[in-house]
Amino acid sequence: QVQLVESGGGLVQPGGSLRLSCAASGFTFSIYAMSWYRQAPGKERELVAAISSAGSSTNYADSVKGRFTISRDNAKNTVYLQMNSLKPEDTAGYYCKAARRVPLWGQGTQVTVSS
Repeated sequence: QVQLVESGGGLVQPGGSLRLSCAASGFTFSIYAMSWYRQAPGKERELVAAISSAGSSTNYADSVKGRFTISRDNAKNTVYLQMNSLKPEDTAGYYCKAARRVPLWGQGTQVTVSS
């Protein structure tokens, strides 16, 4: 089955950390760039971070630079998002996407940053 499954979200206090995972199955994960997006209530979905197929190139939204790190393990068909120094404004549903001809999205995982 062709799918992406995110995990690792939850409730965290400001300043805390979370690591999101996105496990891919049913397609050749290693040949596609991957990205993480987020969407807060009432807002448009926005790109958070992206990584090339081999992991040699990454880019980040200005709002998360220096705090978030995207990485991938092609042997495990998984992409990660390490989130440090979390802020309340990072609260959102987080989604991974595979840059296939027809983009493939996961179902999302909720991150809530609150004291």
